[in-house]
Amino acid sequence: MKKKDPLQSFIVFLLENYKTNTRKSGIEALEDFKKYNVFDFLKQGYQVLHTQSMNFIIEEIKEYINNRNEIVSR
Repeated sequence: MKKKDPLQSFIVFLLENYKTNTRKSGIEALEDFKKYNVFDFLKQGYQVLHTQSMNFIIEEIKEYINNRNEIVSR
């Protein structure tokens, strides 16, 4: 049996929690993560983020998306 990658598990867990927190469908949440490069953000910040509370991380993701959205809208 293949050992689970902690980073992948962390990202899937956050995607699910982001979906629930924002009341979006799974597809909408996944589209946000892809469109705004949230996967890269989480990979780069994994060492710090995985030690934080879920609420903190979800708020960080939402702020990151909001900031990226402002850049895209310009």
